[in-house]
Amino acid sequence: WTEEETAISVTYTPWLRELNLNDIYLAYLTGYKKIDGLQTVGFGLRFFSLGEISFTDNDGVSTGSGKPREFELSGAYARKLSDKLSAGLTAKYVYSNLASGQMAGGLDISSANAFAADFSLTYRSKGKTGGYKSEFAMGLALTNIGSKVSYTNQAVKDFLPANFGLGSALKLELDEFNTVEFGLDINKLMVPTPVASLLSDGTNNPVYDNENGNGTGDGIADFRQKSLFSGVFGSFSDAQGGFSEELKEFSYSLGGEYWYDKQFAVRAGYYYENAIKGDRQFLTLGIGLKYNVFGIDLSYLVPTSNQRNPLDNTLRFGLIFDFASYQTQNAVDE
Repeated sequence: WTEEETAISVTYTPWLRELNLNDIYLAYLTGYKKIDGLQTVGFGLRFFSLGEISFTDNDGVSTGSGKPREFELSGAYARKLSDKLSAGLTAKYVYSNLASGQMAGGLDISSANAFAADFSLTYRSKGKTGGYKSEFAMGLALTNIGSKVSYTNQAVKDFLPANFGLGSALKLELDEFNTVEFGLDINKLMVPTPVASLLSDGTNNPVYDNENGNGTGDGIADFRQKSLFSGVFGSFSDAQGGFSEELKEFSYSLGGEYWYDKQFAVRAGYYYENAIKGDRQFLTLGIGLKYNVFGIDLSYLVPTSNQRNPLDNTLRFGLIFDFASYQTQNAVDE
């Protein structure tokens, strides 16, 4: 639950800069407005440009070029349920155009559209920790729960990357000018694991389409044909390796932040993902500056594993405009 009444934030993230690609980026515009002491509304617009791509067929013959792009438009509503508990709901529309007008496997490729929702609960409690004023927060978020998508006219579609997130944070006011905060986030994708059947014909070949029980079916992997809720809730118990593999599907983020006089911040964080579930592991470093109505955030990602990341050694930045501070400053000037 934020302190400012109204704010707008703009974030720009270069993508694959290590490959010297300058036209691939992620841009994010968000804002919110407090209606009263209990309610807040917000919006978000996310745009992902994949640059200009030359398409070819299986023989390497050019079939034209295009500019793949995706965007997401969202609206959010949050409400305080009590002094310590609040809830939020976000509705969003997703559009993805990766290769419209091209063909794959004899099928025409078109753009994909989807609708999804996010739900969150946040608990906050103020008190004292180690003799310092403190604020403890814990949150739960279920995101990208929505319709499945397809880039062709096939009846079977793919799941959106639904996600389960659980996080906590502790902020300590060391004195009038110095504040530190520590946070831990745990995330897990809520999508079906590509489970394969092992045939009993002595070959032990993995088969993903085994509707008939003998290694045959309708030509579509069984896990892709699950319903939305079957895929989401079943994702906590469908790993072939059992409970131990389910635990490996969780990723962890640990971070810390220091503020001086609410004007200068230093941040650091670490992200860990199991080696057999993506192996993304990296360190993030960042600083933040706030002056009057403007704020700027800079961050840098440093990989710590052999798994390449689109943001390896990339500098990202964000701008924040605080309308409440702007109105207060104008009132003082008048």
